[in-house]
Amino acid sequence: MVDLYPPASPYDCGLLDTGDGNQLYYEQIGNPEGKPALVVHGGPGSGAMRRPTRAWDVEYYRVIRYDQRNCGRSTPHASDPAADMSLNTTQHLVDDMERLREHLGIDTWLINGASWGSTLALAYAQQHPHRVSEMVIPAVTTTRRSEIDWLYRGAGLFHPEAWDRFRDGVPEDERDGDLLAAYARLMENPDRAVREKAATDWLAWEDAVISNEPNGVPGMYSDQETDAQIAFVRICAHFFSNGAWLEEDQLLRDAHKLAGIPAVLIHGRHDMGSPVQTAWKLAKAWPTARLHIIEDSGHAGSDALGATVRAAIDAFKHR
Repeated sequence: MVDLYPPASPYDCGLLDTGDGNQLYYEQIGNPEGKPALVVHGGPGSGAMRRPTRAWDVEYYRVIRYDQRNCGRSTPHASDPAADMSLNTTQHLVDDMERLREHLGIDTWLINGASWGSTLALAYAQQHPHRVSEMVIPAVTTTRRSEIDWLYRGAGLFHPEAWDRFRDGVPEDERDGDLLAAYARLMENPDRAVREKAATDWLAWEDAVISNEPNGVPGMYSDQETDAQIAFVRICAHFFSNGAWLEEDQLLRDAHKLAGIPAVLIHGRHDMGSPVQTAWKLAKAWPTARLHIIEDSGHAGSDALGATVRAAIDAFKHR
């Protein structure tokens, strides 16, 4: 088992007004005078962890967790069809991170983000490199259209029956077209029953992708209450049907902007949702990043992957 620190709960929380009708929930854990570190959650739309943290030495770290736009405890919530998704793009989220840093009076911070959180962390760091002291990135993704196509089409080579069910979740006349755009339209339907079914079908596919990984957890994506399911899928479909508003290969092409930022990349060899090639390419383009490939892990993680993340965080705490 991973050797974890004692559980630590927030000493402070609040809502940050973005000025466009959104309010972002954030919380701080650990030492108010400690080394600042921002945890960027995945999804997009999963929301921050709600349980006490055990991965951080809170004697040394000031850990900030927050819910990205329209999910978790941030408002308006994407389960509400009135929430304006045009105000939720990658650039909005990057700007929110910088707004939160300024609000909290932080000069530089360590950035920790996994899966979609790694894409957002990289996008932020490439725009604001002088505000990033270090990075710890498990489950590396850059949300290229090729990565999106693998996750929502290519991985069907391994799970054809589950992918057929995913495809059949959209209207018949849209099944040979852009499935993600079709799901995005379903998630904007005013009928809640339509949105609930589309969310269920989408999450069943997400669960299938990681089902035969080492340590794959049944119901990893679908095991959440209905409003959280709707918000997660609505945000995911919105982002991924738009290629996250990133140029193809943008984050790999611009990796030179990260020069000088120490980083640790951690990726499971058997990650079905995000094959290890992306992490490998990023490490080659980023000389100050070290890549650890974890042989017993997929996207769902493992004790070895968790221990490597913890070791990287600990290694940076006195820097």
